[in-house]
Amino acid sequence: MAKATVERNEDLVRIIRAAGLKVTAPRLAVLEALQQAPHSSAEHLFLNVRPALPGTSAQAVYGVLAAFTEAGLVRRFDPPGTAALFECRVGDNHHHLLCIRCGKVTDVDCVVGAAPCLSPSDSAGFAVLSAEVTFNGICPQCRNAV
Repeated sequence: MAKATVERNEDLVRIIRAAGLKVTAPRLAVLEALQQAPHSSAEHLFLNVRPALPGTSAQAVYGVLAAFTEAGLVRRFDPPGTAALFECRVGDNHHHLLCIRCGKVTDVDCVVGAAPCLSPSDSAGFAVLSAEVTFNGICPQCRNAV
């Protein structure tokens, strides 16, 4: 195994342990796949980890993502009309640009910069922790393909 691969694996182990989770092969595989392909659905991640872990089920990937989300390792967001997507960028209140043609998702920093960067006109007594915004549009590649 190459030195870079060993170091990468050790980094992933540290990340998982720092979140208070047990290190397992499915957790390592899902975290690595998610870092390589941010904004992935559970199904996409399952297809990416299955070759390395043939015994892994789609349900196991969903379980890993649920544990990661609860531990704060990943963020789940639900763009309209698509499956839930997951990313490793956590701890800030960034938003997303979504291409309505190809489905490409790109991070965009919060307009104001502090969470939550948007405030509802009436919070109804809620302590607002974050605001999720998806900007829908057409990415440069799709615009140029017309």
